[in-house]
Parts: sequence; C-alpha cells; structure tokens
Amino acid sequence: MSAITKNVVRFDLPINPAFDERLGHESDIDLTVCRRADPEEAGWAALEQAHVYHTSSAKDELPRRWFVSAELLARCPQLLCVSSAGAGYDTVDVPACTKAGVALVNQAGGNANSVAELTFGLIISLYRRVIELDRRMRNERGFKREDVMGHEIGGKVLGIIGIGHVGTRVAALAHAFGMSVLAADPYLTAEEIARRGGVSVSFDDLLARSDVVSLHCPRAPDTIGMIDARAFQRMKQGALFITTARGGIHDEGALLAALETGKVGGAGLDVWDKEPPPLDHPLLKLDSVIAGYHTAGVTHEARRNMAAIAAEQIAGVLKGGRPPRLINPEVWPAYAARFEAAFGKQVQVLDSE
Repeated sequence: MSAITKNVVRFDLPINPAFDERLGHESDIDLTVCRRADPEEAGWAALEQAHVYHTSSAKDELPRRWFVSAELLARCPQLLCVSSAGAGYDTVDVPACTKAGVALVNQAGGNANSVAELTFGLIISLYRRVIELDRRMRNERGFKREDVMGHEIGGKVLGIIGIGHVGTRVAALAHAFGMSVLAADPYLTAEEIARRGGVSVSFDDLLARSDVVSLHCPRAPDTIGMIDARAFQRMKQGALFITTARGGIHDEGALLAALETGKVGGAGLDVWDKEPPPLDHPLLKLDSVIAGYHTAGVTHEARRNMAAIAAEQIAGVLKGGRPPRLINPEVWPAYAARFEAAFGKQVQVLDSE
C-alpha cells in the first residue's frame, strides 16, 4: 500500500535552502511554494489541500488574507498543523487553531543568539554613543572627543521583561559584561528565573530599578500596549529602552514623549507598529534613537538554524511525532483524532496525557 502524500505549503518569502532540502528527503511529503504575485486562486488551491502551512511570523510580510484566521481555517479543512517561521506567531489566531483542532508550532530559540547579540549591540551603541559619533565624524570637524563621551555598561542594572530563550541568553551576556540582571516573567517561578540568570521582581519594580529595560516577550493580547506612558514614567530617570521583541508592545507615542522630556535617555528599536516605519516617523528624527528593521534575528546563522528546525519539526509532525515547540498543547486530543483520520495512524502521546 502506497503512503499517503502529505502536503506542505509555504509562500515565496526569503527562507534558507535548508528548509526545502530537509523536506525533500521525505518521499511522502510534497512541498508547494506559492508565489505571492500569482492570482489569489492559486494560493487557495494549494492551501485547501495542505496538511501543514508554514507561514511568516511577521505581521507586515504577507497580505492579511494569508494570515491564519478562522476564515482561512474554515476554507482549509485538511490543515492539521500551522508552522510559524519564527519564534513569534503574530499572523496566527491561536484560539481559532485550537477550536479547529489545528496544532500551532513555532521555532522558539532558533535565533536566540542573534537576537541577544543585537540587543547588546544596541545597549553598547547607546551607552557609548556610537551612532551619534559616526554621524558627527561624517559631517563635522572641531568637536572634542569629550563631546561624545559615553558610559561603561559594567555595574549597570539590566531589566529583562520575558526571560525565555532570548532573555536567558541576554542575561548571560549581561553577566559577562558585569551587569546585574532583574527579570519579570509571570509564567516562571522565582527559582526558574534565577536558574536563567535573573532576579525575579515585579514589573513595576523592574521599571523603577533598571538602568536598561529590554523587552523579550511575545506580542499577545496581554502584552499589546504594555509599555505605555505610565510604564515609561515608572522608569528610572534617563534609563534606556530596548526592544527586539515585537511592535505594538510599546506605545510609540508615549516613548516619543518620554524621550523628548529626557525621562528615557535613549532607545534601541528593532520593531515597530508598522515595519518599516514611514520615513517621517518622529522617532526617526531623534539622535537618541537607534532604529532597526526587525533584523535582530536576521543573520545567516539564525536563518539557517530556523529553517532547519522548522523543517525537522514538520517532518516529525507528519510522521506522528510530538512537536517540541507546540504552542497550543490543549489541542492535542482533537488534533490526534484528526491526524489518525487523515493518515490512518496514531500520534505520539504527550507527556501530560
């Protein structure tokens, strides 16, 4: 009896070749790459036959019709698993997936080193005024070195909001630089936070005590707008604000006001409400802001790692295995029944079952 073909669909967004190469080793997996420029009907024709949809995790890369919504799920009855290309899953309606019996997986940790490195690049650049100095060197003469004198980061207090894969790596780098680390994470015990390199404190306490506040939490209903005007006012006078997380977690208008008054001494922003932000965005006019384009996790190493992890996880899922990065574990009984109906075999039982 021949094996049932298992259909994986992705769009033609940039991805390391490791993804297609790994899935190409599986004789029963058929990978379809949809072109964004093709008529909409072509995308739907592929997705309606898909068992796995590997989608972008960035909210501004794909047209919204290709976001994983309740409407898309209803139109794609064979879909068993959604694979987010990144650690985040801004393009996916998680409750809708769970209701439909669709498993959601991500690639958490695959780009943690890259994101942590850029986080420290932003911190050091702000404290040492690297970007400001570079601009002046290209346009001015006659200023003194003391005019661009900065500060060491050793001895400073770093506050990490969300000490997951990236936050844990950031904590390790902070200790290497001689910083103290506070962490706020409602999903972890104080003991686990300590194991990851931080001292557990409340959200407000972290804001009040940190010289640098760095965001490493997901964009979710309980985090959108979390860093608002009140939060910026709770911060230590002149503290730095860093985010390599997701746009929308911090209020850009409130940050602008805090920077203009000096309450916040500088900001390293890799993520925005709209990516990239418009050229006339007021935050781009401030010398105290270093701007990025959601590139913290975009390195050759991270992209290969993420692609390899994603393909390996998809291959394992389609063999009936337990995905190591399952976002909605509560879906498993319904997912298992749908998987068995589709392929005639049972899935691996979760440890909690």
